Amino acid sequence: MSHFAIVLAAGASTRMGTCKTSLPWGEGKTLLTYQLEQWLSVGFTPVVVLGSHNSEKQKVCPEGSLTVINPHANTGKTTSLLTGLQHIPPNFKILAISAVDQPRKIEIYQRLLLAHQDNSAMITAPTYQSQMGHPLLFSNGMRSHLQNIREESLGLRQIIKEFYPVIHQVKFDNPAVLLDINTPEIYQEQLHNWGWYSGSRLPEVHP
Repeated sequence: MSHFAIVLAAGASTRMGTCKTSLPWGEGKTLLTYQLEQWLSVGFTPVVVLGSHNSEKQKVCPEGSLTVINPHANTGKTTSLLTGLQHIPPNFKILAISAVDQPRKIEIYQRLLLAHQDNSAMITAPTYQSQMGHPLLFSNGMRSHLQNIREESLGLRQIIKEFYPVIHQVKFDNPAVLLDINTPEIYQEQLHNWGWYSGSRLPEVHP
């Protein structure tokens, strides 16, 4: 195993009103299981970081994925990223960082992986109309920088700022790489866009 993906899933989902990991996404899947299966399909070992409030989701994660619990998830996303990093082998070749509310089709992952390898990039990021999206891919040389991120210094955003000139940007012609499913309205809109429902009524999300 040389390629890993940290999937951040420890948030409180305050704006959504219900835990995002449980949201239906595709036939018989949830946002969480869909994400993990996509990463497994492209040869990455997903390391999903859960919080104490949704730790029971460990039992639904597909075989081949790893799960860790961040008991301090309420102090910021940076602590979840650092928790995930503790379970990544020091000799990894590529590390991807994504979040449970950022579903992507496999073609996006495949294109980013190929670009990252072909350009021997330190960091690879997808963009749409000059906006940087997710997931981000990091080479092993970035490990020490990732381990030193702190919430008070903007976390991952500080690395992006510091290394921006050397980020290999992969341009996409659709906004899918910018998608974050943060609210019930966005969720239902995306269910429609992805065709994840049948009939005229969309699933409802209740607090």
